Amino acid sequence: MYLPYLRGRQYELLALRELAENNLINNKILPIIEPIKPSATLLKTMGMFINKEKDLAVILHPQVGNFNKDISILKKEGWKMNFSEALKSKNIVISHIMNENSNNELNELFSNGVEENELLVINKNKDYLSNYLESFGNKNPLYTLIPEESAFKRKIKVKRVLLEDRFEKEARNADYKDINSRAFSEDHIYFEEDGFMGYSDYSIVGEEYSESGFAPYAVAIHIVYFDTDKSLRIKHFVSNSNKDINDPAGKFGEALQKLAEWKETRNINTYSLEKFMEHYRNGTYPGLGTVKKLAIMHHIELISQYFDGKFDL
Repeated sequence: MYLPYLRGRQYELLALRELAENNLINNKILPIIEPIKPSATLLKTMGMFINKEKDLAVILHPQVGNFNKDISILKKEGWKMNFSEALKSKNIVISHIMNENSNNELNELFSNGVEENELLVINKNKDYLSNYLESFGNKNPLYTLIPEESAFKRKIKVKRVLLEDRFEKEARNADYKDINSRAFSEDHIYFEEDGFMGYSDYSIVGEEYSESGFAPYAVAIHIVYFDTDKSLRIKHFVSNSNKDINDPAGKFGEALQKLAEWKETRNINTYSLEKFMEHYRNGTYPGLGTVKKLAIMHHIELISQYFDGKFDL
């Protein structure tokens, strides 16, 4: 199974919501949200998964963003109530990241009726391995996400999921122009052989999280595709006129034309690629957030197709 790990940015939440709404993911896809702020979009995304009876993991006490602070001072009691109700759904998987305050946070979850075997746990830091073992003992969480390191694999042997960042992030979008394409991941092929129940990554966004946003000099569209050996590669379609931040719509058009020309040579079909082609045919620019949303959706839908055996090389 595949557990795409996304932060709760607007375009990430919309990507997941649209995938669920259009029935583009199967039950072998379990998305994980680490929310960065309490928002209506987060509630609507959770609601969509609940209505579609699809599982969605939501991290409580996230380690990035302002969710913990914002929810503590939130005056919208209705939001808090709706969030709490959504968390009770059988389709929402309560999730936790091991951290220095895990003992208190886990005890709070357990006291509120969350069972150990219902919990998804993310354990990326060796400093918290002993805390993990003390907290769970012989009661295994539903899944435990760990990196591909011996220290973790020796101590966490069951119900483990591989978590690695497979997106090689460049300092600037323009830097992708010289790369063209490169290897992305083989985890979907080998995770079971390597002793994992599933695998997880940060899709085409990467693990690094930044609060600040800025207008890019270049527009880059990151598209994953299957190579002939079924491994995933990633291709970067980058604009040409990258000397300043002016005309993002024009830059998008340049990158999109390259994507359209490439797609003509590939037998690859997803909902999101068709949306990109609609923008190409209509000459429209949906905004950079939607560009990222569609690229994420394409990746996750493609993996769902892989597990269904419906993908084309």
